[in-house]
Amino acid sequence: MTTQQHLTATRSDTQIPVQGKLAAAWTSFMFLYIYVDYYHLYKPGVVDDLRSGVVFEFDISPMLVTVFLALTAIPALMVVLSASMPARANRAANLVVATLYVPVTVFNAVGETWEWASFYGLSIGVELLLLAYILRSAWKWARTPHA
Repeated sequence: MTTQQHLTATRSDTQIPVQGKLAAAWTSFMFLYIYVDYYHLYKPGVVDDLRSGVVFEFDISPMLVTVFLALTAIPALMVVLSASMPARANRAANLVVATLYVPVTVFNAVGETWEWASFYGLSIGVELLLLAYILRSAWKWARTPHA
């Protein structure tokens, strides 16, 4: 058997635990979530609004920044929680948090112009696909029979 045949013959897909899949999906969500906010700064006028103390329609305040931090911290915590919590609590937390983030994600498109529709459509669309994957994975999480 040649080396090439041996490598092909021994290759197999290993099963990744649901916890690993959920943690990976939340990680992807976080990268996208953060980079969308970062690339949003490239939109003309955004930095000027920030300098004048306004985000979207809201005055920048400690409370607003705290809300933004919480909106980022929750999915960031879901990365580690998905990898470490017991199955039952893990499933419930993923179902609740992902469900709550669907409207949060959609809200990010409010007030945007059509000229930026491709940017927000793509970013929100991918975020929603990741949330759908999280919801599906948590929902279909197989139960193990009790001994």
